[in-house]
Amino acid sequence: MKKRLFFVTLTALLTTLVLAACGNAEGSGSNDGNKGSSENASTEIKVDGSSTVFPIIEAVAEEYQKANPDAKVNIGVSGTGGGFEKFIAGETHVSNASRPIEQEEKKLLKENGIDYTEFEIALDGLSIVVNKQNDWVDQLTVEQLKKMWSENGGVETWSDLNKAWPDQKITFFSPGADSGTFDYFSEVVLADAQFRKDATLSEDDNVLVQGVTGSKHGIGYFGYAYYAENKDNLKAVPIVNGEGKPIMPSKETIQSGEYNPFSRPLFIYVKNDALNNETVYDFMKYTFENAGKMAEAVGYVAKPESAYEDALNKIKDLAGK
Repeated sequence: MKKRLFFVTLTALLTTLVLAACGNAEGSGSNDGNKGSSENASTEIKVDGSSTVFPIIEAVAEEYQKANPDAKVNIGVSGTGGGFEKFIAGETHVSNASRPIEQEEKKLLKENGIDYTEFEIALDGLSIVVNKQNDWVDQLTVEQLKKMWSENGGVETWSDLNKAWPDQKITFFSPGADSGTFDYFSEVVLADAQFRKDATLSEDDNVLVQGVTGSKHGIGYFGYAYYAENKDNLKAVPIVNGEGKPIMPSKETIQSGEYNPFSRPLFIYVKNDALNNETVYDFMKYTFENAGKMAEAVGYVAKPESAYEDALNKIKDLAGK
């Protein structure tokens, strides 16, 4: 998986080029052709969106293409917001998201005549990480995180947060503004406060991993899978939950909800018309048959098996099977 995650940026670039060459996604919005007008269209699945969800869908796609060598699954990593923009424009069949779709996005889809269905594909625990050499931070509260990440929070050094900690400037690493993880973190932690301007932002979570790894006084956050893959080089910070207990992110605490407020569902959004395309339908069927196993394989937490069975029944109904 390290190699997989390391090349997220390269994959996104190549995918963008492919999508630009191919035009709109068949079976989407005004470009609705159900079965498609060419062999290429009928065997191509176009996906974009969240870098957090990317490892799950990429793992599914790798196995699917082994079993179906004529199928092409093109996966972009534009971030949740960027993925929804392409979804709304009719360029993709599936949109990956690390937050629920917003009202404005729903409105635009409706205006474009695009019907869609939301599915939860796995569970994640947004992980707050520091450098492995950081031996002073043993836990953080949401209020401390707000002070740290707010533009006017008054925190520049570790000692600004706790006088017993080093008087050393903190380096901040965050997902970019198009990321659903950025949106989720901002909503849960900052509320109405302004996000600090000096943070290094990137849509590529591997850049954030490398940033914190290379900075003794760094701090960052991203999906649990990226922490789990790099836990030898990073230190996750226990977060004080609603019951006042400092909790580490783990599969157990994420699934139980004990790791709150940072346990969250991950989503995929599917265009209903796209399921008239037999290859898109077959890929989505394969996805929900294997999503739990693949989510666990890449470091996330599977939902109960009944949730995947419900999703399978839903796509069958949408496709008229």
